[in-house]
Amino acid sequence: MSGQIALPLDWPTEAVDDRLITGAPNAEALAHLAAWKDWPVKATLLTGPRRSGRSLIAHQFVERTGGRLFDDAERHDEEALFHAWNRAQEEGRPLLIVASEAPPHWEVALPDLSTRLNATPVARIEAPDDAMMAALFELHFADRGLFLPPEAQRYLVERASRGYYEAERLVEQIDRFAIANRARLTVPTIRRALEQRGEAA
Repeated sequence: MSGQIALPLDWPTEAVDDRLITGAPNAEALAHLAAWKDWPVKATLLTGPRRSGRSLIAHQFVERTGGRLFDDAERHDEEALFHAWNRAQEEGRPLLIVASEAPPHWEVALPDLSTRLNATPVARIEAPDDAMMAALFELHFADRGLFLPPEAQRYLVERASRGYYEAERLVEQIDRFAIANRARLTVPTIRRALEQRGEAA
């Protein structure tokens, strides 16, 4: 997959799902998770945009470490999360808390939990760069059994809105356009699909 980088050395390759695209936007988060034994507290907040792979990374992490996961933590009971945080410190088992944003963007009502979250390191998956967008387009078109020619990939990367979810939705819409028009996946086809969305130049 284009745009990939090497994983941290102590992140076992057999644990990496082939759908996880690694690159600059998630490199620091992966490096932080790989070094979990050195965390100042045995908990971390993993944040990132929608469809950025944060849940996939989190599930791989807890499978590898035997830790505990609170995914979509904003929706969990705060008392339960508070006790899980304390238990992680007592037992030395890492707790991974996955949320869209860290506090204060995520409003926490329980004062004791808020104090602990403020002391918890944050590993953030950043917005996709050009290399990540190229790899996302390649992956999502491949999911539909379609080969994305390099020139079409470059055309898309130069024009598409940056976002993991946005890339997935755009591929779906281009595919539907191509099917409806019985067109091959070429730059002219993609241009027409983007024009229909009001995005082409």
